[in-house]
Amino acid sequence: MDIQKRPERPTQSQQTRAQPQPSEGCLVVAIRIPVRIVVFLVVLPVRLLWDALAAVARFLWQYVLAPAGRVIGHAVGVLLHALLVVPLTWLHRHLLTPLGRALRWLHARVLTPIGHALVRLLTPVVAAVVKAVAWVAGVLAVGLYWTARVLLVLPALALWRWILAPVARVLAVVLRETGEAFGHAWRAAGYLARAVGRVLGTLFRWIFLEPARWVYRTVLTPVGHVVRDLVLRPAAQAARAIGRAARAIGRTVRQARADLRRALFGAPARPASADRREPVGRDTRTLD
Repeated sequence: MDIQKRPERPTQSQQTRAQPQPSEGCLVVAIRIPVRIVVFLVVLPVRLLWDALAAVARFLWQYVLAPAGRVIGHAVGVLLHALLVVPLTWLHRHLLTPLGRALRWLHARVLTPIGHALVRLLTPVVAAVVKAVAWVAGVLAVGLYWTARVLLVLPALALWRWILAPVARVLAVVLRETGEAFGHAWRAAGYLARAVGRVLGTLFRWIFLEPARWVYRTVLTPVGHVVRDLVLRPAAQAARAIGRAARAIGRTVRQARADLRRALFGAPARPASADRREPVGRDTRTLD
């Protein structure tokens, strides 16, 4: 057991007090004190007014409003009890309850037996009426069925069986045969048209194309070659020679005219070239 006394740890407040406070400047202290004085002077009247209003409100609530509210509530409760609760209670007790009991007795003692009696009496009557209506409806349905069968179904069936069906069969046969005939005729006409076209094509080829081909190959081509070699080519060569001769004559005439003008009037004077101190050859100008 440790008999030595341990040192006590300082509390948070003691540590806070023990910590050195940061030093504040004179300017901060000089500004803080007037500001606190002004705020105190502004807040003090407001706080005094607030405390006075709170005291007055507590006094009014405790000694005026609460008692007045209790008195008014008691008076309103008495009035509601006297004007609503008492009449409604009397109405329920002396009027509605006896009326309900009378209605329950009437339902149990009068209406229920009457209803049972009516059900017992009317059930056979209703059943008989239903059976009668069903029998009448059945008779009417059978009558309408046979009437419609005799007046509509049997004539329509006879009309279809003895008139419309045979006519339809005949028309079907006629239409089928007509369609098949048209089909055969169309195919036969196609074969015939193809044969006629081939015959006409063969005749046209042997009557027109083959003679024209023979004439072109045997007559026109050699004649064209002869005309080209004997007529067209010499004519073209002569035309080219005439053109060259005409160009030579033109050049000669222009040269003779120039010589005659030079002999009569002399050579035209050439303008004197100005010395621009430009390089004569391909040398470029420099700044030297």
